[in-house]
Amino acid sequence: MLTRTSDQRADHQPPGTGQGAAHPAADPANARAAEARWGDLVTAALLGTERRDPPVPAPPGEDPAAALLDAAAVATVRRRAGLRPAVAAPAPDPAPVDERPPPPPAAARRLALLLADRPGGGRHGSAPDLTELLPQWLALAGARGFAAPPHLLPALLDAARGRTDLRSAVLTLAGPRALWLARLNPDWRFALRSAPGGGALLPDLADAEAVSALWDDGLFAERVALLAAIRAEDPAAARELLETSWSKERAEDRLMFVDSLRQGLGPADEPFLEGALADRSRNVRATAAELLSTLPGSALAERMAERAASCVSLDRTRPGPALAVEAPYACDPGMERDGVVAKPPQGRGERSWWLGQLLEAAPLDGWPAQLGGLTPAEIVALPVADDWRGELHAAWCRAAVRQRDAAWSRALLGVPASPAAGGPGAVPLSERAKLLSALPAAERSEWVAGFVAAHGLPEAFQMLGGCPVPWSEPLGSAVVDALNIARDAGSYPWSFSGVMGLAERCLDPAQAPRLEALTTRPDETEDSSPGAAGYWSEAFQRLVTTLRLREAMRTELLQ
Repeated sequence: MLTRTSDQRADHQPPGTGQGAAHPAADPANARAAEARWGDLVTAALLGTERRDPPVPAPPGEDPAAALLDAAAVATVRRRAGLRPAVAAPAPDPAPVDERPPPPPAAARRLALLLADRPGGGRHGSAPDLTELLPQWLALAGARGFAAPPHLLPALLDAARGRTDLRSAVLTLAGPRALWLARLNPDWRFALRSAPGGGALLPDLADAEAVSALWDDGLFAERVALLAAIRAEDPAAARELLETSWSKERAEDRLMFVDSLRQGLGPADEPFLEGALADRSRNVRATAAELLSTLPGSALAERMAERAASCVSLDRTRPGPALAVEAPYACDPGMERDGVVAKPPQGRGERSWWLGQLLEAAPLDGWPAQLGGLTPAEIVALPVADDWRGELHAAWCRAAVRQRDAAWSRALLGVPASPAAGGPGAVPLSERAKLLSALPAAERSEWVAGFVAAHGLPEAFQMLGGCPVPWSEPLGSAVVDALNIARDAGSYPWSFSGVMGLAERCLDPAQAPRLEALTTRPDETEDSSPGAAGYWSEAFQRLVTTLRLREAMRTELLQ
């Protein structure tokens, strides 16, 4: 195919396109004509000159295809040269100042390396997974009060865009400049959605007129952020602000607003929440009832305690102490007003459904007096008549988690070595993890260490995830011992990949020297899975390398 430039064929320019011709953008009519001519050129080029005559006739003896290319070259130059500069947009406001110090240079270089690593590699071979170290670097830097290095802000926001688990830590580290950048780049708008109030700029809370104006006319996200900010400083003022517009709010908005009262919940909130029990929205009623049930001494808590006491009592008909359960026979309007849902889920009996809700909302501290002065541990150890034990203990578990009651959580968990088949500690694994969250951090770690030592790792994953990081020495040692036992058993390490991943993130780096001995490849026995020893060696090498990198990161951030 022939290709030419406009300079080579200047003598064949179409009329009106040579030197001294009017600029195509000089008036709208010329601009429209030039665009029409360009469309004709494109159509002729697509269909071919044999099927469509070019808009500019070829000179005698010339190839029509060559003439078409010449005309297209000239039109292209004219289109490029004829563009008028657009009106410049206003320059953005300067980025807000972040007063926090930057991390030390070595730590900043480490962050750049972690951000350069591409996700998706996973843990293969003995090389550590750097993408899993990034959340730990962010947490350490955030705890030290550092601000993100400015030149790494775009890479941080790109990383958080692809990984929702990073967003909170990235936004903390990036500070106000993350929101400033997010307003300029649509790819980073998630930062506005993830920030409280959607990145809303709140007025001075001391400016009553500005606060009132935003509350009356602001977007929903702005109003939620405003209410939360006031609630953090003055819970009563936030509640009073909410009361001014409560009757005019939409049901879905009322739900979010009443849920915001969790922060700073106190006795002064009870009248408002009692009124919310009569709300038109079932979800609003349920949230208000939940908050009142956690409020010590509330009228709702006393009503629920009275109902629950009528359902559970000491069984005086048996030779030894035991509990008798009589579930409700009906769900009356008073129960529904206090948050009891009348219709049970499919496959669940009505009476057990109502009983569970009553027991969950009743204050746990009233049961010892109701049941003869017994302690929570003694109550949980009592036999329960008529196979109600599972339902009773499950409801008490939910109550202990909701009320953050350490004594009852401890009683329901039982001793770590207790068998899973019966007695205290027979609650489901998911409930155990929740109960552990109500215990002090040191006691939680000690309990899980005992559980791992007694039962191994297969059922410990959820509980390990709820322990404070880095793991305490007893817990870390228990996990390492259990992994060593699993290795000696000859199974593949893939069955423990979840625990291995947790260990890389949570083990104290001080455990690295002890793990060094496990990196050697042991002799395989007849009962071992083929190649398992080599895979275990790689897994332990990766664990040791990761722990040493975590220690290096911590040292760099402390410089």
